[in-house]
Amino acid sequence: MSTDRATAGRQLQPNLVLTTKREARGWTSRRRAARELHRIWQANLPGCPDIESLEKALYRHETGRVQVRDDAYRKLYCLAYDATPQELFGSVETDTGSASRLVVTSHKFIPVFVGVERAAHLRERPDFMPGVEHWLDCRVAPVDVINGKCDLHVWPFGVAIFHLVEELALPNVAALSVWRVQSYKDNMAWATRRIRDLGASESTEAAYVLSSYWVNEAPWEGDTLDTALRILAIPKVLLERDIEPAHSLHRAELVERSLLAEGFEHPDMIPFGIKGISMGYASWSGVVYYPIAEQRSLAEDDLVHCELAVQSLWAYSDHLNRMIERGSDPVVPDEYGWRFVRGARSRITNARPRETEQHRSMRNAILATCDLESNLAQAIETLRDSAGG
Repeated sequence: MSTDRATAGRQLQPNLVLTTKREARGWTSRRRAARELHRIWQANLPGCPDIESLEKALYRHETGRVQVRDDAYRKLYCLAYDATPQELFGSVETDTGSASRLVVTSHKFIPVFVGVERAAHLRERPDFMPGVEHWLDCRVAPVDVINGKCDLHVWPFGVAIFHLVEELALPNVAALSVWRVQSYKDNMAWATRRIRDLGASESTEAAYVLSSYWVNEAPWEGDTLDTALRILAIPKVLLERDIEPAHSLHRAELVERSLLAEGFEHPDMIPFGIKGISMGYASWSGVVYYPIAEQRSLAEDDLVHCELAVQSLWAYSDHLNRMIERGSDPVVPDEYGWRFVRGARSRITNARPRETEQHRSMRNAILATCDLESNLAQAIETLRDSAGG
């Protein structure tokens, strides 16, 4: 096959989804695929080209020398691979050749319930210092980590949270989505090993990972930027359930291109930015924030401290509710019983006198999307009813 002159000097973007779909059908050669496509075209579409022309078109479409703009070929591939145009082609009108990058600071919050006694031991260690401007009483110590930096935050009511910070420079949201899913499993295993090394019992395990993204640079503008941030708040929307993340990047890129062109909405996502100052979105999956006017927007620590407080109480109430689900009455020290939970709920849900509108909007959006208030209400009710509460 000769290289098209029109592609000279242009970086090709192969459509690996088409290639993967073809190979999954057992059509390991394009010649074999062309014969099968010829049969499907004859049965379903008018004006069928010869097999040699189909083989040449397939080569050009798969290698990215030509995008699949012809309606007949788009229908053919959808029929042959039992797929939608979005799955196979994304949006062919969207230009992905921007040289800009998506540069974000990733904040991962990895909670572990260690219990009141172990938390007290950790907090007494000389490397733990009082947390600055934390919403709830907390002590903090640095933790060695291979990539990025990490602090361990410990609250007296038995919750520890690893706060892992990583700087990322990626070509698109799809790459972040794949990295996120792949890294979560490693993060959970690492946090579990690390907390056990610090004296927690062998049954202690990391509960989950919650991510927040502070966007430093974005390769989009206008409505496309808004859509990209929405996707970034729920990046897993780009991935399919049954495909390994390591093999899903190209498919995710196609979905991203399509969503950027068509827009993306989610009923449970809540915005909390201020026009001309910032753009922010909160969802069950995480939080994203882009400061447009840095001197007037929220500071990065504002977001971090809010998430630490919210996740510490979420992990505590989740631990209590899990005990209930196992058929046990939760028994906790009096100082961390229902009155404590009630006071913590008031502290985290009610506005402070000097709180700005931006702080209030951020806090309300995060609380509404993580369902913390209902968790705390359940915990208060249970602790009041139990002998240990």
